[in-house]
Amino acid sequence: MASSASSHRVAVIGASGYGGLQTLRLLQDHPSFRVTFLGGERSSGKRWSELTPFLPLPDDPVVRVPEPDAIAAAADFAVLSLPSGLASQLVPGLLERGVRVVDLSADYRYGRLERWQEVYVSEALQMPRSDADLCAEAVYGLPEWHGDRIAAARLVAAPGCFPTASLLGLLPFLKQGLVDVGGIVIDAKTGTSGGGRAAKEHLLLAEAAEAVAPYGVVGHRHTSEIEQIASQVAGQQIQLQFTPHLMPMVRGLLATVYCRLRDPGLTADDCSTVLHSAYRHSPCVEVLPVGTYPSTKWVRHTNRALLSVQADGRTGQLIVMGVVDNLIKGQAGQGVQCLNLMAGLPVTSGLPLLPFYP
Repeated sequence: MASSASSHRVAVIGASGYGGLQTLRLLQDHPSFRVTFLGGERSSGKRWSELTPFLPLPDDPVVRVPEPDAIAAAADFAVLSLPSGLASQLVPGLLERGVRVVDLSADYRYGRLERWQEVYVSEALQMPRSDADLCAEAVYGLPEWHGDRIAAARLVAAPGCFPTASLLGLLPFLKQGLVDVGGIVIDAKTGTSGGGRAAKEHLLLAEAAEAVAPYGVVGHRHTSEIEQIASQVAGQQIQLQFTPHLMPMVRGLLATVYCRLRDPGLTADDCSTVLHSAYRHSPCVEVLPVGTYPSTKWVRHTNRALLSVQADGRTGQLIVMGVVDNLIKGQAGQGVQCLNLMAGLPVTSGLPLLPFYP
């Protein structure tokens, strides 16, 4: 694999899944990181070219069993792209050995271990945990809101793709107290890659093509994640309605947030100013002109989030629309964005911001 005396060494665990593949692709072009360890359970012992001939890596490395000692000997940072419940089996050992971690799963997104166990009950039953202290320590990896904390962290929990698109649009208005905290509704749509690389019947082409279908209508796991961060920013407990829909596309995510303005006299231009102010120093977030509504195709293969806002004077409703590539800004790209902060690098280093169109 590529080497540089000044580069930071990174281990990618879960390398052959969608999150791992995106991470590797981004790190291939990164000026300051080099991949020095590939880890996977089912793929261990195999040459990388056997798994992914379409994404060659220098020296065609062998995927190794992800053991803390081996990872720590090879890397300064680790990006974990594992199913929920598995990352927490590795993280304590990595931190003890001085490896700083970005976890792309949900294992450390909640400040309380008990809350994770409530939401991810099936994983909790299979993989008992005793790392409540690490849940409390982990920093929620939304760089536009927690950048300083991410920079100093040794454990970062990258947000889910739905929370990323939803929170970027909602949080500025909660922070300013401009919307009612009750009655918030998020209607979201995502491509099939959000379901991961493992075979699932509902993601088959014959099932998902030419169809739009809601799922997790009540109690989707990302609801509580969104509520947790929204409540922290608002300074009070928030309950909201979140419903995702599966779209017949590979990648891309649109979240439309509906909430009631406390001052119905606020115009769309006023609300756009709020977004511009919130993200004026955030190069991965762009606020579109009022009346221009975002398309998922505009952010494909990029680490950009596009936001647009409209105010309905008739109903007093605020409508905020956000799009991200669910695998980049919604997952691996956000992970690399966090790595940049942790390594003291420019936040956009190595990250694509312009799409190939169409």
